[in-house]
Amino acid sequence: MKKLLCLVSILFVCGGSAPRNLSWLALGDSITYLNDHTDETQHRISKGYLTLITERHPRIHYINQGHNGWSAVQIAQKIESLGLVKADVYTVFLGTNDWWQGKALGTLTDYEQHTGAETIYGSFRIILDKFKQLNASARVILITPMQRVDFVYINNFKNQAYGSYQEKNGQRLEQVVEAINQIGKLEKYPVVDLYHDSDLALEKLVRFKRLKDPQTGQYRDYPYPDFIGVPFNPDTDEYPYPKEAAALTYDGLHPSDAGYEIIADRLLSKWRGRK
Repeated sequence: MKKLLCLVSILFVCGGSAPRNLSWLALGDSITYLNDHTDETQHRISKGYLTLITERHPRIHYINQGHNGWSAVQIAQKIESLGLVKADVYTVFLGTNDWWQGKALGTLTDYEQHTGAETIYGSFRIILDKFKQLNASARVILITPMQRVDFVYINNFKNQAYGSYQEKNGQRLEQVVEAINQIGKLEKYPVVDLYHDSDLALEKLVRFKRLKDPQTGQYRDYPYPDFIGVPFNPDTDEYPYPKEAAALTYDGLHPSDAGYEIIADRLLSKWRGRK
């Protein structure tokens, strides 16, 4: 218990000694990966949530295990080849790609009964068991996907995805979020629920999407939800999210600097044991 309290209170003196350095392994998808690959955003971001946290608290040293485009199912399937290492703190920020790729959700029974990487529930069990194997006393924090509007990849306009305002393959992104919350409750792990965070609501993710008005052929700036259903032609149209369209994301999915600030704040709050 004393060790856990020291971990939660990393910024303060514990047991009369100076606070020690802490290693943090952040497992995730592109939202984690881009922290160290800002050039792939055409420098639409400058600092991800890992950098923001470690700048505020230099005793924390992060290991970026973000895998661009990967799902929790893919992570679980390749868990032994990722080079995961022992750390004091593990965070898991996955699920949005599982939803978009149509991965089967499964049930809490899949988690409890170790049914494998065929479902999202089962995949999280593989991931969290690996952390326990590496360091049974580590602190583990789960981070849910945030909501998303229409995504268009800045480096390939044909890479598109609609937002979480509708189902994909009969499944809502919120169902993945509910699964992560269930797992956190079962394991007594803190969960950073970004999906239900009012500061990250759908209407706050972009200021507008610039599209051609189907009636006039002229470009218009459509706010959410007005842009839903307005066509975008990746072969002929301009990128629909110019710099001035960015709000809490710069492309409808990936956080902007402002979005990363919110994520860092929420994660630090859970890290310190606050609700």
